[in-house]
Amino acid sequence: MLAETELFSCQNKILYVPCKFYSMEQPINTALLSFGMSGKVFHAPFLAADKRFHLYGVWERTKKSAQETYPGIRSFNELPELLNDPAIQLVIVNTPNRTHYEYARIALQAGKNVVVEKPFTVTSAEAIELDQLAKQKGLLLSVYHNRRFDSDFMTVKKVIAGGSLGELVEAEFHFDRYKEELSAKTHKETPQPGSGSVYDLGSHLIDQALHLFGMPEAVFADIRKIRKYSQVDDYFELLLYYEKLRVRLHCSYLTREPLPAFSVHGHLGSFIKHRADPQEAALQAGVKPGQTGWGKEPDGFDGLLVTEEDKVEIRKTVPAETGNYGLYYTGIANALLRHTAVPVTAEDAIRVIRLIEAAFASGTEQKLKFVTSQHQ
Repeated sequence: MLAETELFSCQNKILYVPCKFYSMEQPINTALLSFGMSGKVFHAPFLAADKRFHLYGVWERTKKSAQETYPGIRSFNELPELLNDPAIQLVIVNTPNRTHYEYARIALQAGKNVVVEKPFTVTSAEAIELDQLAKQKGLLLSVYHNRRFDSDFMTVKKVIAGGSLGELVEAEFHFDRYKEELSAKTHKETPQPGSGSVYDLGSHLIDQALHLFGMPEAVFADIRKIRKYSQVDDYFELLLYYEKLRVRLHCSYLTREPLPAFSVHGHLGSFIKHRADPQEAALQAGVKPGQTGWGKEPDGFDGLLVTEEDKVEIRKTVPAETGNYGLYYTGIANALLRHTAVPVTAEDAIRVIRLIEAAFASGTEQKLKFVTSQHQ
């Protein structure tokens, strides 16, 4: 429930927090703009599991399936009808990539707090405009980069923070799969703004790299179509240039036997970790978040750390952290109810889109593209 008056002025306060706060006694009425895979698998289960949210409504144009899983949820036939409902406080924009900017913009204009699925937008200009609009209206705006809460990435982050690798010189992140056939989701395979592997899986890898290492000075990109009938990019390799560090981001749809998802090397040692986060598979199988063992990797996927202690080389396994996409919505609830910072800021997501734009420019021109502000 919105407070009748603002608790304090937004000036000189934490950005990305609404000027108006919600009652700790009432759940946050939340609406999804789609109930396809994204809504069913990555958003609704966590919203339903967190008592601070009320899964209030969903925009369903044709299929009316949300009530089968969530009895009592309200189905809206038209988007204006949903946005004009004063009870809705938070809108999740989980529609096809090219629609993110338009739907997020009109949701913010309607006075709703907004979470946008990745990728944030197609262009950085669109992303910056949304960020400015949210700030002007004192509304929350965040982007759902849930892969920050994968078990494998959380493990890599912890190892780097622990210092056992020393000063880093090289890192390589992979998001590979084997999928010769085209997706049944035509919007994913049709050439249009925001389609292809760089915007899809690349958004995850880029966000993870920027979260750990910050914005690079430059990028060199190789972006291709490798499946027989593909009309969109399904392979990329991005080389990010930092002053003393190089980071390679790789994705291929034709990798039957994947390499380790994470390899990080420094002056003191190396860390290798395969991708093994179980959350997506569990969600697709209908397992509810919070059940015993949630986010815990199966045996046999511990990371390998090779470093030194007292000038003696040591090799040891590192158990994986426990993954939990629910931590993202915990952060959103805290931002709305306790006026803390959001888990992923619009500025974080703007940097991802800026790097994607630079990567495509590099791939087209086949030359290094600078991305830091001094080279803009």
